[in-house]
Amino acid sequence: MESSYIAVDLETTGLDPKLDKIIEIGAVKVVKGQMTEHFQTFINPFRKLESRVIILTGISDRQLEASPGIGEVIGEFLEFAEGLPVLGHHVIFDYSFLKRAAINEGYSFERRGIDTLKLARRFMPPEEKKNLGAACGYFGIEQTMSHRALADASAAHGLYQEMAKRYGKEAPEIFDSQALIYKAKKEQPASKRQKEHLQDLLKYHKIVLSVQTEHMSRNEISRITDKIIAQYGRI
Repeated sequence: MESSYIAVDLETTGLDPKLDKIIEIGAVKVVKGQMTEHFQTFINPFRKLESRVIILTGISDRQLEASPGIGEVIGEFLEFAEGLPVLGHHVIFDYSFLKRAAINEGYSFERRGIDTLKLARRFMPPEEKKNLGAACGYFGIEQTMSHRALADASAAHGLYQEMAKRYGKEAPEIFDSQALIYKAKKEQPASKRQKEHLQDLLKYHKIVLSVQTEHMSRNEISRITDKIIAQYGRI
């Protein structure tokens, strides 16, 4: 069983780490079972949020516009996290976004992880929902707020501690951390020619993007350019 770890939760623009961006990181440092520090920050994704994200999280574009980009934040988060395992509800989701952000800034990020979703599936009845809110409700863990990063990170920590208290003696190995496997390559910045070509397409077809092109990678601009050409045609 793990007694020291970083409980982490992210809010993002979507579910795909290759396409979507982090908009909030919340984390609590746990040492010998006790929360000792916390980390929370908004992150500017340099794009407009979809209405479903605003409704789900309560985070607005205005809150993010004055926030730093992920490149300014990821190093600070990694320093906070030290070399500790990461804990989360479906932790591979958070890990995949964080690892891509770390690699893009030249950091290595290989960690072990603890997944409270897997534990909930092991110890909760099949008919019960297993999302974080439902699992916390089932085990009597108080949630101050849902779909906000720091509150959800704290809730995942409480959920792990409660399940370990109830079931740790009968299956201690289930509560140990496991190697997290997610492969990611550093994204290359878009070239000047790519940006100019996209801007010409946007102007020609009178399209307004919700994404700031100067912050897009080579692959991101290629995908958007191909999508515009497929839908509207070439110049």
